[in-house]
Amino acid sequence: MHEGAHPGRNTAYPAQDPSHEAAQAHGNLFRAARARRTGRKSTTREPIIQVPEPFEPEATRRAAGVTESARANRGWWDRNADEYQVEHGTFLGDDRFVWGPEGLDEVEAELLGPQEELKGKDVLEIGAGAAQCSRWLAGRGARPVALDLSHRQLQHALRIGGSFPLVQADAAVLPFADGSFDLACSAYGALPFVADPVRVLREVRRVVRPGGRFVFSVTHPIRWAFPDEPGPEGLSVSGSYFDRTPYVEQDDAGRAVYVEHHRTLGDRVRDIVAAGWHLVDLVEPEWPAWNTAEWGGWSPLRGSLIPGTAIFVCERDTRD
Repeated sequence: MHEGAHPGRNTAYPAQDPSHEAAQAHGNLFRAARARRTGRKSTTREPIIQVPEPFEPEATRRAAGVTESARANRGWWDRNADEYQVEHGTFLGDDRFVWGPEGLDEVEAELLGPQEELKGKDVLEIGAGAAQCSRWLAGRGARPVALDLSHRQLQHALRIGGSFPLVQADAAVLPFADGSFDLACSAYGALPFVADPVRVLREVRRVVRPGGRFVFSVTHPIRWAFPDEPGPEGLSVSGSYFDRTPYVEQDDAGRAVYVEHHRTLGDRVRDIVAAGWHLVDLVEPEWPAWNTAEWGGWSPLRGSLIPGTAIFVCERDTRD
């Protein structure tokens, strides 16, 4: 659910020193996004609650490389997976495939292809968490593999159940042979956390067969220019959209405990092309009238005016 490598645009910019309040206003985009997907009532029961973090981390914007980002995010999800599942398990459901907080469901979107064609397909889910999407895929006759950096998140996937493999691994170093999968997907997983997204995209391309597809969703890049607030205060630009300096939460010793990386829309497209993929679609889901929920920085108010999610549909050339 989190990794990368290579000092690209994210680390090429000098570290900044904004106030703690300003960084907090920017908000933890990923936690808000993934936590706020809707779903049927969860059947999960009595997860073990771990002791919460004993400190209040400092939010800032500064450079954060590959190793630091991976280590921080692995630790964050291992520490917070229990609380996350208790708080959001009902909304996520156990076997739904939702691309973002707007509630766009793969049942209707079919970004991986027609549902009837999923049967028998080998599918890799990256940043799977409790593997809700993999469970949905298995229900359509696919053969999913759920991969996540966090051991604790995968324990929740194991607790909920499923007959598919669970793999703990770094998305930048996938432990699979070339051409192992027909499809790959990632709903708010891995890509927001990596310092080198091209490395991850190349790895995914390596394990996907020629003609295969990779679909991933992330927080829409424009959101980085706005405070992460659901009300009117979240509609005024508060920072530069072009500032790629990572959002970091750190402990008293300055060690990162959570890192999230920003890429502009153009950066994302260039990363995809540089990794050898063909971008065939860019989906920006509109906020539907039926969704009246307000989850963190996502809300009907903001969703009706600015996009919250960007979904990239990529394909590997059949001639590769």
